[in-house]
Amino acid sequence: MNPVADAPLFRDPIHDGAADPVAIWNRQAGEWWLVYTNRRTTAPGPGVSWVYGTDLGVAASSDSGRTWTYRGTLTGLETEWGRNTFWAPEIIWHDGLYHMYVSYIRGIRDDWNGAAFIRHYTSPDLIDWTHHGALDLGSDGVIDACVFPLPGGGWRMWFKDGRRGSLTFAADSPDLYRWRPTGLVVGHRPHEGPNVFALGGYYWMLVDEWRGQGVLRSDDLTTWEHRGLILDKPGSRPDDGTIGLHADVVVQGETAYVFYFTHPGRVAPVTDDDGTYATRRSSLQVAAARVVDGSLYCDRDEPVRLDLSATC
Repeated sequence: MNPVADAPLFRDPIHDGAADPVAIWNRQAGEWWLVYTNRRTTAPGPGVSWVYGTDLGVAASSDSGRTWTYRGTLTGLETEWGRNTFWAPEIIWHDGLYHMYVSYIRGIRDDWNGAAFIRHYTSPDLIDWTHHGALDLGSDGVIDACVFPLPGGGWRMWFKDGRRGSLTFAADSPDLYRWRPTGLVVGHRPHEGPNVFALGGYYWMLVDEWRGQGVLRSDDLTTWEHRGLILDKPGSRPDDGTIGLHADVVVQGETAYVFYFTHPGRVAPVTDDDGTYATRRSSLQVAAARVVDGSLYCDRDEPVRLDLSATC
């Protein structure tokens, strides 16, 4: 029987602020990578400035995802002078290249009101990156890209638009380079961090509702039905006693492994501009989700015997 994955799964040893993870199989190294927003929990400055100026951290696993080792940060992403901000990477593999779509904000702010764009990069190896520019998505407040193939060909991207109510909008592309906005997709309440996957005969979307992960189900990737919440109740594992935030999903067989982060110190209501390390620090976790009678079920206290296989 496979050993149980660590809980927490990973903590960043430099800033202790790992957030917004994406899991990707590194074909060249033969290992799994978690690429994440590397929040600067101990940085001085007013308001939410500690959430800005972030690099993309990397943790690697050579034992199918059970344990993870910090490897550093992605380099070669900057295209202009200054200390700038990278958030919430999405990375997919297609036709010999990794494509990364990452939220980008110039400089360091102390509030949430700055202009934000989604940048596109490609790489043959997850190390050397080529910048293809910011996507024209009809807004200067877009973050949190998720990309998934359409059954008829082409691709769809879902993203949060902070200028239009913090709701999920979409854009379509025939080739991962040219994108055409298609409008509002999910508008039941403000949220962020959409993530789409297929499991058990349905398409699913998780969105971070800041009260747990909202679950939406679709038959066609176009019309979505809200199906409740997961990761909304405190768990009993170490560092897992608060809501699950901004998730990514890896599907293996009939199981969706949900990678998410928590703020373990936020046992009482606090805001991101709170100045204490205890409430800023974050941990990455993983939980298993399955489809039961047409609904997505996730018990975050279930021991996760993580054994991720290589993906082609």
